[in-house]
Amino acid sequence: MSEQGKSAAVAGKAEAGSAGIQTVQKCLDAGCGREFALHDRAYTCIECGGPLEIVTQNPAANGAALRKAWETRRGGLEPRDRSGVWRFREMLPFEADAPIVTLAEGNTPLYEAPRSAAYCKLDGLRLKHQGCNPTGSFKDTGMTAAVTQAVVLKAQTVVCASTGNTAASLAAYAARAGLQSAILLPHGQITSSKLAQSMDYGAEVREIDGNFDDCMRLIQELGDDPSIYVANSINPFRIEGQKTVAYELIEQCGWNVPDHVVVPGGNLGNSSALGKGFSELWKLGLISRLPKLSVIQAEGAAPLAHLFARIASAGLENAAEEIEPVTNPKTLATAIKIGSPVSWRKALRAVLESAGSVITVSEAEIADAKAMIGRDGIGCEPASATTVAGIRRLVASGKIKSSDDVVAVLTGHLLKDPEYVSQYHRGTLSAEAGGAPIEGAFRNVPVRVAARKEAILGSLQGAK
Repeated sequence: MSEQGKSAAVAGKAEAGSAGIQTVQKCLDAGCGREFALHDRAYTCIECGGPLEIVTQNPAANGAALRKAWETRRGGLEPRDRSGVWRFREMLPFEADAPIVTLAEGNTPLYEAPRSAAYCKLDGLRLKHQGCNPTGSFKDTGMTAAVTQAVVLKAQTVVCASTGNTAASLAAYAARAGLQSAILLPHGQITSSKLAQSMDYGAEVREIDGNFDDCMRLIQELGDDPSIYVANSINPFRIEGQKTVAYELIEQCGWNVPDHVVVPGGNLGNSSALGKGFSELWKLGLISRLPKLSVIQAEGAAPLAHLFARIASAGLENAAEEIEPVTNPKTLATAIKIGSPVSWRKALRAVLESAGSVITVSEAEIADAKAMIGRDGIGCEPASATTVAGIRRLVASGKIKSSDDVVAVLTGHLLKDPEYVSQYHRGTLSAEAGGAPIEGAFRNVPVRVAARKEAILGSLQGAK
């Protein structure tokens, strides 16, 4: 690609922040702690295999000054200011002249959801809708940072394993940067909508016989090739972009901290990123406490929930703090159909530090919660609805009080899986092939009527 083409593909240059030489990639293993430079292409520690996290050694940032700068930039005309990620650039690990790749991601709405609140038996509930990002999911906030780093490192091909959303996001941002993208997908296990996005953005799609975890294993092997850059959430730069959602959420809350923030749990990069973002705001003095961060998983794909239950039963000091993968994860919420999440250590840390919870919900609970979110005029993909289903359970168990300030994060757009929606309302949605349909409590079945005014009015009179 020509230099002129590369210049057109990126949005501009990042301003100088507090990162640079003060920032490193560090192994989170307590017995290791090895550090790597930002330009070192590492996804896990080469010494012990532990997860890496980007940390600032001697932060000198002034929280009040940063808050003012971030608020001033909102609504700015420059591409980096229009981005809900790059307007927080002082907290991102990039040099002043980094060529940022952006699609104006972030700045997603925080909706009041009165019907969903009543369903959960809460006085009020707000939904942070990350499905309003450019490719329809929360992945965009991390992908803008990961693909920018790929450009910085002069990678030729960016790759990922995906259940659909990561693939769509990577394909779009790679196209924007003029890079080749290669996607590994579990054959027959992602929605046609997500696959269509990846194809339309020009990705090289490779369908694998196996599940997401098989794809992820192959991606980690491919990551050894110097021409390839891995963009899954094992990549610490992905987490850096996604953590800005915590900044944006607190800003939207008027810098008042919600009592609870609830997220779906799949590969667990989202909960890891939110936990990191809230922790950084606390260290900057911009919030006085951490919100309780809770992760909700589908019953058939819940390795972190199983680990959390063991810890709660035995106590952290006595529990074997090692996740047991689910070898054959099952859920209709395909975005979280993951049995061996790569970011589980970071997610568990975030939950424990904030005194949150990790629980499971059933397929029927997910389906009904999704329909209820729709009744608020918002809509989301199935995985997102685990949050409202989980909140309902947490309220019933007393872990959330009816008067608590609660925010649920919706991770994907309604149109990511329209077949699920149609099948639920038509009464044909089944958790297993050939199994009994889920008895949806909020089905809205289309009614066939004669093409006459009287027939239409008569049918509407009996409608609720």
